[in-house]
Amino acid sequence: MEHDEIITQVRDTITKICSDFPGQYWREKDREQAYPEEFVQALTQAGLLACLIPEEYGGSGLPLRVAMEIVMAIHENGANAAACHAQMYTMGTILRHGSVEQKQKILPEIASGKLRLQAFGVTEPTAGTDTTSISTTAVREGDHYVINGQKVWISRAEHSDLMVLLARTTPRDQVEKRTHGLSVFIVDINEACQAGMEIRPIRTMINHATTEIFFDNVPVPVENRIGEEGKGFSYILSGMNAERILIAAECIGDANWFIETAKNYANERKVFGRPIGQNQGIQFPIARAYAQTQAALLMVQKATQLFDDGHDCGAEANMAKLLASEASWAAADMCMQTHGGYGLAEEYDIERKFRETRLYQIAPISTNLILAYLGEHRLGLPRSY
Repeated sequence: MEHDEIITQVRDTITKICSDFPGQYWREKDREQAYPEEFVQALTQAGLLACLIPEEYGGSGLPLRVAMEIVMAIHENGANAAACHAQMYTMGTILRHGSVEQKQKILPEIASGKLRLQAFGVTEPTAGTDTTSISTTAVREGDHYVINGQKVWISRAEHSDLMVLLARTTPRDQVEKRTHGLSVFIVDINEACQAGMEIRPIRTMINHATTEIFFDNVPVPVENRIGEEGKGFSYILSGMNAERILIAAECIGDANWFIETAKNYANERKVFGRPIGQNQGIQFPIARAYAQTQAALLMVQKATQLFDDGHDCGAEANMAKLLASEASWAAADMCMQTHGGYGLAEEYDIERKFRETRLYQIAPISTNLILAYLGEHRLGLPRSY
């Protein structure tokens, strides 16, 4: 299959990189709620974070399939790609809808590591997953827009130079469809923080460097708008579908790590003179988690192929995220149960990854909203929200 050799090389590179960042590194970052700067830098230097950027802009010009394998391998090796995955999925919006001038200006800098694009500013406190109800506004005044409003759960804003921001440019009561009147901007975070934007960290159960952001008359140049005014919702769908596919791949990586960890422990741990893996009460849950993960992986691969081929993959990306997140959570629970009390000890890394993988039942889109989407758009059931 095309790109198989590249994927093998990439996976070998990631395994080597991750070996320099063992569990102790991640436990320390988790304990301090610190950004894994050294790990992100290592991935950047290896060119892995520029895999989707076209070659003419300094990247590798590879498909989402390769990016999917990258984040999966990171999680299989006990690390976490959340610190950098936004740099991949935001490419879905920029590469497909950004202007040539925008690409020429920022993509070479991102590819070289001089700039980081790690923040995706969509979610708001009062809107949640109802994206079309966002109230952050962008009002045009001559050669710039003035941004006012608030975003929440915006991860890595403190460690990023640029942010892809969704804001309302036409009041909701003045548009024909609720998906209209939204626009996308590339925000220079450093400049914005000196002109009315405030970033406030939110401490959470997991170390995702997440924040809430306040905009108070923040100017953004017109040339920083991606595509046409008012069509931003359709533009960010490319990024959202890529995000869900990559998150699903991370979940598969987590599930594989939990399964491998549980399998090894079940083979080594002896109770009553025999390996606990010989007992069906231990063996069957591991086998079931393996089967569930393999089935979810097929949907992730299908969604990825549709995305790379330029086809509509909204339902498949959502199903991939749903099935993979459930598989990773089932594997996490199984791994914890297999280890018993030892699973609670930090040194085994199970409790850390147990907390990390729980997030994906909620974000970047909740399980219930995926089911509602499938019910309406694939099954023809009445709209439930």
